[in-house]
Amino acid sequence: MPSTAESALGDRLVELTTSLRDHGIRVGTSEVADAARIATALGLDDRIRLRGGVAAAMLRRAGDREVFDRLFDLYFPAAPGRRTVARAESVDELRDQLVQALADNDAQGLEDLAAAAVDLLGEVANGDEQQGYSSAQTISRLQPQRAIAAARQQSRGARGEHSGSGQGGEQLSDRFDREEMRARVAAFRRRIEAEALRRNTQVRSRERVARFGVGSGIEQRDFLSAGTKDLDELRRHIDPLARKLAARMSARRAAGRGEIDVRRTLRRSLSTGGVPIDPAYRERRRHRPDLIVLADLSGSVGAFSTFTMLLMQALHAQFRKVRAYGFVSSTAEITDVLKDAEPGAPLGIWARRTREFTAHGTSSSYGTAFRGFVRSEWESIGPRSTVLILGDARTNYGDPGVAHVAAIAARARHVAWLNPEPARMWDTGDSVAAAYGAIVDMHECRNLDQLRAFVARVLPV
Repeated sequence: MPSTAESALGDRLVELTTSLRDHGIRVGTSEVADAARIATALGLDDRIRLRGGVAAAMLRRAGDREVFDRLFDLYFPAAPGRRTVARAESVDELRDQLVQALADNDAQGLEDLAAAAVDLLGEVANGDEQQGYSSAQTISRLQPQRAIAAARQQSRGARGEHSGSGQGGEQLSDRFDREEMRARVAAFRRRIEAEALRRNTQVRSRERVARFGVGSGIEQRDFLSAGTKDLDELRRHIDPLARKLAARMSARRAAGRGEIDVRRTLRRSLSTGGVPIDPAYRERRRHRPDLIVLADLSGSVGAFSTFTMLLMQALHAQFRKVRAYGFVSSTAEITDVLKDAEPGAPLGIWARRTREFTAHGTSSSYGTAFRGFVRSEWESIGPRSTVLILGDARTNYGDPGVAHVAAIAARARHVAWLNPEPARMWDTGDSVAAAYGAIVDMHECRNLDQLRAFVARVLPV
């Protein structure tokens, strides 16, 4: 029989697992069992060591660690209630203490300061008279980034060094110091977020705080709701993601087999009494398809289309040729623009300011865009072409141009449509997803996970 402590530990691990799954992190039964054995062996005295051990057992991808850490701190908090730390009397006093802790890289001091900051600046009152704590409010009032310069100067002074800015420009050591201090401030912000979440569990259920207070990881974050910071992080995934997907696509192409060769199969069967135990296959003709990307660059869809096109461009070696077209209300080729674009280039904003894409207005018009593409680029589509359409299928109640999509599908080898909206939103309002889906394969592609799965398993190679 397990002890009461072991039973409580098991229950808490199960709750953590449920919350991880709710946030899109896959955790199997065997991983939970491994985590329980590791937690029992490590004990609960050292939370840092325990968190590392449970993470090693439960997680399969490094990208899930940030979400795991925040949820772990909810289900295995350092201590309940308020911490007994010295309360600062003002923001200026708190910031002075932060400068000293950053300069000394004092981990415990920064932990205590995060608690003190939430205590002084983070308290908010709700209409139900329950008080909670806001990490965003705490960070906004404290502005810890303002402590970076002073902390750098104090740290260098303690080492007997001087800034090189007055000696012919910034020195390499200055740059290292600045990046190191920024990393410490970022870690301090995460401490504030963890402390606010921990305190909120005292006035609300832990499950509610986990659901609404902890965001999904970058892999599951919706393209359409992604902010500027999220998009910057997504773009940093393009090159490593492209390398992984290229390896999978190459393996998938090599593993494919052609049709059964009946004559060679029957010949082989003579040695087994006519039973075709070992079928022979015709050698599959290897070829790389042409890829044509036709992307809606209007509104919030533009960010999704830009990221996807940049990923396809990074996968160019897997295709014989890659050509990209963008549209708002009219269509123009952007292959060369995409090649020269910076990873963070806002192509959607650029397209809405460029006449070639807005000949019929600044709102998306699928019908006129498809008609223009068929008229001007018909010869670019052939039997080797894979056409990838990116957009939300919202026509602003205009002509959807279904006949033109049907013409493209009849001429190309394969046509697929990636829709960044949830499937439950299709065919609501001005969406005509079903009309397009009756002609071409339409795939929900809301986040990086779904895009990776499409490229690795569905995109023809």
